[in-house]
Amino acid sequence: LVFSSCGSVLVMLLSLIPTQRSITWGRQFKTNTVRSFAQQGTPNSVPDVNAITKPLPPKEGLDWDSMSFALTPTNYMFVAETSKGQEFPKGELRPWGPLPLYPAATIINYGQGIFEGLKAFRTSKGVVVFRPFENWKRMNDGADAFLMSRIPRAVFEQGVQSIVRANSEFIPPENRGALYLRPVLFGSGAALGVAPSNSYTFAIYATPVGSYFKGGKITPISLLVAASHHRAAPKGAGHVKAAGNYAPCFQAQKAAKDAGYNEALFVDAKHEKYLEEAGASNIFIVGKDGTIATPGLGTILPGVTRNSIIQLAKQKGYRIEERRVPLEEAMEASEAFCTGTGASLTPVGSITWGDKKVTFNDGQVGKVTQDLYTTLLDLQFQRSPDVNKWLYDPFGEPQEKL
Repeated sequence: LVFSSCGSVLVMLLSLIPTQRSITWGRQFKTNTVRSFAQQGTPNSVPDVNAITKPLPPKEGLDWDSMSFALTPTNYMFVAETSKGQEFPKGELRPWGPLPLYPAATIINYGQGIFEGLKAFRTSKGVVVFRPFENWKRMNDGADAFLMSRIPRAVFEQGVQSIVRANSEFIPPENRGALYLRPVLFGSGAALGVAPSNSYTFAIYATPVGSYFKGGKITPISLLVAASHHRAAPKGAGHVKAAGNYAPCFQAQKAAKDAGYNEALFVDAKHEKYLEEAGASNIFIVGKDGTIATPGLGTILPGVTRNSIIQLAKQKGYRIEERRVPLEEAMEASEAFCTGTGASLTPVGSITWGDKKVTFNDGQVGKVTQDLYTTLLDLQFQRSPDVNKWLYDPFGEPQEKL
């Protein structure tokens, strides 16, 4: 399932560390590090993104229909760097390649790193990015929590614009996927003491991802309650999209999949009876009276898709509640679904809790779930009016000046 792939950011960062042979520090960094990617066809120069005013057509030769939520390297990445206590300056495009890191970097030793996920969609009207400034706000909330330098809105916007414009040929055709953008912010300075880093790196890379549900038909997933594992604790960092929040869940997710389920369902650590998250996604239930309920904020991630579904549901006239949701209540619901950037909105077909199992709507997609799924995708692909002004044009004039 797509949710667990979000937890690979720390592994990804480690995999980007260049070898002794490929790295040259200082002014020669760009040229030398690109050579190891020459066989992938990575360019040795970067385009002037200000001169790019419209997207390129989809790249020929890519099998868009076979793509999943997996890494397909694109041509360019965006990088900005700063020192502790300093604001991030204007960043730059670089050819896709390794990022230099000392083995004593704070991200490697102490996990001082956060990430985001957002998507750019190709539509019949052009290309749009879904709610990028909500990701900017959440990333800065995480930066504050981990004592890292905040990212100015103009720099975040520059990164989003640059990465989409420079890699526009990797945006899948309409209705066949999206360009997934992964901003990362981490302590890149070398230190031995347990303390915040003395320098920070903000980067964005991009990869095309396929439609999670092929052919437009959504399929329910199965969840197994993780009875022996807690995802987050009160007063902890469960609300931060931190790299270190995901690897501790791998064992519970693997156990669920080994047992034949799609994902693990986590409950709260204090009472062990209230819903938290499903894999790396937010969860909703639909009561028999049609009321939609989702866990309130605190120890869970304040998902951008979660927030979007809450607002869209209210606008469509649904009653929706953000509160503690007992697992017993979920087992008696008429529908359930998960939300996240990876799969947008995913129906839950069943939940297994010990020796109890409940199947929702005879294993079929419920009416409320289908309605909200269609509403969200119609908005993202510009098939319905953007009344909330959530869609951002990466080829238009910047909203913020550098």
